[in-house]
Amino acid sequence: MNLKCNIKVALVLVSVMTLVFIGWLFSTNMVLFDPKGPIGEAQESLIITSVVLMAIIIVPVLFMCVYFPYKYRHTNKAAEYKPNWEHSSKIEVVVWTVPCLIILALGWVTYLTSYSLDPREELQSEKDPMTIQVVAMNWKWLFIYPEHQIATVNEVAFPVDQPVRFVVTSDTTMNSFFIPQLGSQVYAMAGMENRVNLMATEEGTYRGISANYSGFGFANMRFQAHATDEAEFDQWVAKVKASDKALNDDSYNWLTANAKEQIKTPHPVTYFASVDPLRFKDIIEKHSGAQNGL
Repeated sequence: MNLKCNIKVALVLVSVMTLVFIGWLFSTNMVLFDPKGPIGEAQESLIITSVVLMAIIIVPVLFMCVYFPYKYRHTNKAAEYKPNWEHSSKIEVVVWTVPCLIILALGWVTYLTSYSLDPREELQSEKDPMTIQVVAMNWKWLFIYPEHQIATVNEVAFPVDQPVRFVVTSDTTMNSFFIPQLGSQVYAMAGMENRVNLMATEEGTYRGISANYSGFGFANMRFQAHATDEAEFDQWVAKVKASDKALNDDSYNWLTANAKEQIKTPHPVTYFASVDPLRFKDIIEKHSGAQNGL
């Protein structure tokens, strides 16, 4: 009798904890489930589809993990005991067919989205894509606008409903460039160029992060991504151009040299009114050996 009561109490506690956990999840800012662009929306749908398909197996298994020990416990004399039972063709068909069908469905979804969500695939739009060059540094993000000849640190802006081609590299260890609400994180690697095409469909300020641990200042390697209308973006560009700083060899060396400060505090947002057009190319070639003729 005590065992039966204990099992019921355990089931009640598990149910309460599950409901509390679900409530906490929905009360938090789950940015992956609050997409603001076509890539983020497609990835949200992919996550939900994958979880639902896997839940077809997981949910019944979790239920049986609780139900069977409860039903066939030693004190339950009403449970039917079959000591000579060893095989059921019906059970074999179910336990093999259902997982195989789920794997086939997941494989087909993966095949389709591997192409449709390719980060290098340009987005369909009436507007031409804007190019923004991204450099991962210790421990900050440098954004270069080759079309506007400006640069910023830890802040990026772009017009809403306009595709943006992020060209990504690193001037240090490997990082991962990620704006969760827009989707598709890609790795930033020294001496290499990676690309990701994103677009925001709603105005707002979105959190950007490095999704790959890169050292002591990793926690402060964050930036703000502003999706604005055309007029506000033009005003932002004018504000950057009004800066008294230029991204030249001296200022870039300063950005490289003050990395220790960002271990404790994030690098402040910094604007550069002008930038060397070959700066991004030079950063890649510095690590690939091209500058040394290799």
